[in-house]
Amino acid sequence: MNETWDCIVVGAGAAGLSGALVLGRARRRTLVVDAGRPSNRVADGIGGLLGQDTRAPADYYAAGRAELAAYPSVDLRAGEVVGGERDGERFVLELADGSRAAGRRVLLATGMDYRPPALTGIEERWGRSVFHCPFCHGWEHRGEPLGVLNRGGALLLRAWSGDVTLYADGHSDLTAEDRARLAFAGVEIEERRVVELRGTGSDLAAVAFADGNERACRGLLVPVTLHQRSALATQLGAATSEPGPLVADAVAVDDDFETSVPGLFAAGDAAGVMPSVANAVASGGNAAARVVLSLMTAGDGVVAGATSTAELAS
Repeated sequence: MNETWDCIVVGAGAAGLSGALVLGRARRRTLVVDAGRPSNRVADGIGGLLGQDTRAPADYYAAGRAELAAYPSVDLRAGEVVGGERDGERFVLELADGSRAAGRRVLLATGMDYRPPALTGIEERWGRSVFHCPFCHGWEHRGEPLGVLNRGGALLLRAWSGDVTLYADGHSDLTAEDRARLAFAGVEIEERRVVELRGTGSDLAAVAFADGNERACRGLLVPVTLHQRSALATQLGAATSEPGPLVADAVAVDDDFETSVPGLFAAGDAAGVMPSVANAVASGGNAAARVVLSLMTAGDGVVAGATSTAELAS
């Protein structure tokens, strides 16, 4: 560890690559450390990203890495950051291989673990015929028999199909008003307890019930909770937000994407940004711009008298 980077970006998914690109174009010496586990790696394609619609995630990230190669100030390394600490005016991070890296700023883009219900048949279909976002996957299942597992979203799913079933899974708390609204929209309610998803490979064909029967279904929207994939934010002292229905422990950030620890920033899913590649790209780029501004106000010195990022940006 013979050098101190301007910024270390932890994670090279959509948020991390976007942030690294902004930092590279601003000539900031940037180290990107990536464990190679983007949340959407199992999906067939990225849905709804302008210019990249339906592109395979692996191809998209490869293209992003290739773009970073044009910037000599950016170094992208494979590895996993397993620990870190504040050391005066810098952060020192420890990698799984035992090496260490120091940076004046850190941008966390570590993503989140998506935890769907523990139901037989979900894992092999996750990100394809079983999903948590209809805007990402609804088009691929348009016009097919679709379902929603014990959650909201059944009315929204009608945008993609006229054949939508709410699988209450044996413990529905629907009110009479809820039922009337669903019936008016043509959404059927299936009360039986769901025990398995059936089909060939990643394709969903049917939802099976505890009584042994099944119902045809080609795409299923399921509830998920997002949990921090990395303990690094906590180790560095960053506060987390209150748990919500979707995100259990997002890293709390301000309007500048800075955490409760000065100099430590977070973007993408890790910071509780609404999950999508487009949102991750935007948050990563915005966070990196704020990193650049914070470095300039801390003594990189091109604007005399600037005392804050807001003043430098004005």
